Amino acid sequence: MSGLRRPTLLLTGAAEGLGTSIAGTFAAAGYDVVGLARTERSSAQLSQRVEQGGGAYTHLICDVGQPIDVAAVLQPHAERIDVFVHNPHLLVRKPFEQTTADEFEQAWRVACLGAVTSAQLVLPYMVARGKGTIVLTGATAGLRGAAQFSAFASAKFALRGLAQSLAREFGPNGIHVAHVILDGLIDEPQTDRRFGPARSTRMNPDSVAAAYLGLASQHPSAWTQEMDLRPFAERF
Repeated sequence: MSGLRRPTLLLTGAAEGLGTSIAGTFAAAGYDVVGLARTERSSAQLSQRVEQGGGAYTHLICDVGQPIDVAAVLQPHAERIDVFVHNPHLLVRKPFEQTTADEFEQAWRVACLGAVTSAQLVLPYMVARGKGTIVLTGATAGLRGAAQFSAFASAKFALRGLAQSLAREFGPNGIHVAHVILDGLIDEPQTDRRFGPARSTRMNPDSVAAAYLGLASQHPSAWTQEMDLRPFAERF
């Protein structure tokens, strides 16, 4: 960051719920936000939340699983990214013998390859500045592969390995890389659409977002590489 420029957050998987909370929380802490999503659907909601926090919002549209498309829309903004939060996923839940090769690949492309492509674009500028933060959103499936989650679990395991490798490679350059395991359901509209109304305690998206901001604010002498978050009533 130079002069009076506001730091900038790149949020992939920018959408309602947790995505909006992350964008709003960082905006209130002094950040501008660049959001990347497949559609315009949540752009107005994200823009409003960021502007309420005093920031400026830029919405980019592309499929995060397509490297050429990501590079085309993100490269013009890559130099100003101080924090990168990778938040998209493609939930595939079905018996293994019914899981197609395309479904398996797409789950990996969204969860892992999208993080790789975006990180490769922003990391050179972070390294040149000697600081930056990358937060990769994981899940319980990145620790335990449940039945009928072969595609999703494989993608999240890959993301966790990526986070560990990047942390070891770029930590000495001043880049903080953290993996966050969300061990529970987020209280957001898409959770209701997938699983129905809440029947147990869910994770408050603003509280999760506050934890992400905390990671981006940590002193280099005490960095968290992996954090797990869960509701108080969740078994583990």
